[in-house]
Amino acid sequence: MATQSNASGGKGLNRFLNVIERAGNRLPDPFMLFVYLAVFVILLSWFISLFDVSFQQPGSEEVITIKSLVSAEGLQYILTSMLENFVGFKPLGLVLAMMLGIGLADKIGLLETAIKSTILKAPPALVTYAVIFVGILGNLASDAAFVIVPPLAAMVFYTVGRHPLAGLAAGFAGVGAGFTANIVIAGTDALLSGISTEVMKNLDSNIVVTPVDNWYFMMVSVVVLSITGALITEKIVEPRLGKYEGKGGEALKDATDLEKRGLRNAAIAAVAYVALILLVIFIPNSPLRNEEGGIIPSPFLDGIIPIILFWFVAVGVTYGKTVGKLESSRDISKFMSEAMKDMSGFIVLIFAAAQFIAYFDWTNLGTWIAVSGASFLESIGLTGIAVIIGFVLLTAVMNLFIFSGSAQWALEAPIFVKMFYFLDYHPAFIQAAYRIADSSTNIITPMNPYIIIVLAFMKEYDKKAGLGTLIALMLPYSIIFLSVWIVLLLIFAFLGIPFGPGIGMYL
Repeated sequence: MATQSNASGGKGLNRFLNVIERAGNRLPDPFMLFVYLAVFVILLSWFISLFDVSFQQPGSEEVITIKSLVSAEGLQYILTSMLENFVGFKPLGLVLAMMLGIGLADKIGLLETAIKSTILKAPPALVTYAVIFVGILGNLASDAAFVIVPPLAAMVFYTVGRHPLAGLAAGFAGVGAGFTANIVIAGTDALLSGISTEVMKNLDSNIVVTPVDNWYFMMVSVVVLSITGALITEKIVEPRLGKYEGKGGEALKDATDLEKRGLRNAAIAAVAYVALILLVIFIPNSPLRNEEGGIIPSPFLDGIIPIILFWFVAVGVTYGKTVGKLESSRDISKFMSEAMKDMSGFIVLIFAAAQFIAYFDWTNLGTWIAVSGASFLESIGLTGIAVIIGFVLLTAVMNLFIFSGSAQWALEAPIFVKMFYFLDYHPAFIQAAYRIADSSTNIITPMNPYIIIVLAFMKEYDKKAGLGTLIALMLPYSIIFLSVWIVLLLIFAFLGIPFGPGIGMYL
């Protein structure tokens, strides 16, 4: 069935995808993209400054002018700020710190064991829900989840006598289209909130977007997307594939007794750690609560990244000790170092992105574009939720060409976060709107480097499968996930449900 649809159905889809692929392939590497954008900002600031452009920021009587980077002052800024722009870029430390803990848990095999144990232990009627659910939670392992979850999901379906490509599609949908959702704070939360805060720093230093500001919305999203993804798999994808009659693939093996014992001990360590944190929070005059005894804001929320880091270290070390992968304390740093190697590309990208954002702020171009855009939308009476939906759809389309979520947010945030701020929308709400769009089209863009890897897994079960086969499988997930997520965003917004602790749609 899959190969037939690839051959006969979807010629228009393949032409459309070919156009996207050709256009996307013409884009430079994300690092060079930000280098070019930084150069563009330098030249644009010089050109606009020739016309003595000035504006007044809403809520302030100060008149702001566009400053040129092609000047003595600009040259001094470029040279003296470069290192500070990089090392002072908030997402850098947040993400690297998170990945020390998450990377340890991943490299010693804890996350893979947890995935196998969760899916294989699910009742037959709940297998599909478990696959989607585990796929979504897989973003704890960052991009590694693209390589781990889909093939495991295919083997699970094959093991229980269902079409393995349906399992692969479900796993890929959970990992890719649900990438930004989770029930715990993950590296994505730290990264995006750090960029949002960096953008707001020079505009309103009182507004800080924390890693927990989208937490409630993303927790609910996990449940909603797990149900949605399972229904898509069972009602649309699996019936279309029909019965699997191939002989490719292999059955998934259950975790060994040693791995199960390690997982059990890790779970005990996780619960004990959480209990300890709760005990510290609720003791009288707790140092983790604010002066009024509340949690929002509080040192607890301000220190959420170190708290989560130590949680992953605790469960990772417990698992590693149990299964024998951590024979000495030196092994901890060894596995952490392996995880940091995987972050090298991110570090290089951040160096260029940090310069671009800093130049945008220093020249006042970002604020000028944001104020002008907000004024234009107000002048035509378009400031309501329709603008937010338009932003979501624009981001979803842009994601077809720029796969990196951090790169795209670093590109969009300096303009849209500021523009919507002047329309009184909370930056954390705009960040949530961005996240649902950025995730939904991850699984249908040829710019996703893991799509080729997933296609290779697919060929193990269907030798004739091609890119059109994979895209045809994933398109229903992408469209329906985005639609359902937009509805969920509107429900939170209109019912006044907080997106995170103390975070609503408006400031």
